[in-house]
Amino acid sequence: MAVRSGRAALVALALGLAGVAAAETDGAANTAANTEVAENAIAAAAEAGGEEARGPVTNLPLPRFVSLRADSANVRRGPGTNYRVDWEFRRRGWPLEITAEYGHWRRVRDVEGASGWVHYSLLSGARTAVFIGNALAPIHASRSESSAVLAYAEPGVVAQLEGCDGEWCRVSVRGAEGHVRREGLWGTD
Repeated sequence: MAVRSGRAALVALALGLAGVAAAETDGAANTAANTEVAENAIAAAAEAGGEEARGPVTNLPLPRFVSLRADSANVRRGPGTNYRVDWEFRRRGWPLEITAEYGHWRRVRDVEGASGWVHYSLLSGARTAVFIGNALAPIHASRSESSAVLAYAEPGVVAQLEGCDGEWCRVSVRGAEGHVRREGLWGTD
């Protein structure tokens, strides 16, 4: 485990404590309040001399995006199997944002803002993104609105995220590879 000093250590501690506090409560209001505490700790770390928040377990950046490895995953109220299952993710590859870590558990948030705890073995580092908005999104041949449109994606379609550069991201969707405007995707940094 990496040794942390200064503000980064305090942020890691705050994130860990916020996660434990969220797990020990049974009310949605308390869980929401603790999620806000964790997010404020992340924001404080970002403002602190360029230091980014790091997970107390993995030492990876927080928040960060991952995807669902399994076909389904229980989303629990707290970090452990003794906590109630609130709902279930049922879509392999669905992009999720990790906002906290506690042991083998990760607090994740989805595109709709719903959050809960998922076991780390059900998550993958493979990057995906979901198309958002109300209209079809064009997938362009290059990073230009004037380039050829190769395909269109409906809101809710999951794409493999190959990388982003400025306001454009390179994606692969069911065989179509091209560029889309970053603002039309959720799951990018």
